[in-house]
Amino acid sequence: MTDNKKNSDSVKALKFSMVNLWFALAGAITIVLGYYLLGQGSISAAPALLVLGYVVLLPLAIIL
Repeated sequence: MTDNKKNSDSVKALKFSMVNLWFALAGAITIVLGYYLLGQGSISAAPALLVLGYVVLLPLAIIL
């Protein structure tokens, strides 16, 4: 019985707020822009944007 209550408490702790949404949108826009610049031949800005999107913004959208 306590195990069932523990599971329901952990589910309630996972909430998706507006902060998560803004980080996810910023990450998606950054990734799309990075792939666009990669297609244009940018070898300096495109990888930086892709790393920023995949390594910083999307994990922040999940964690926060």
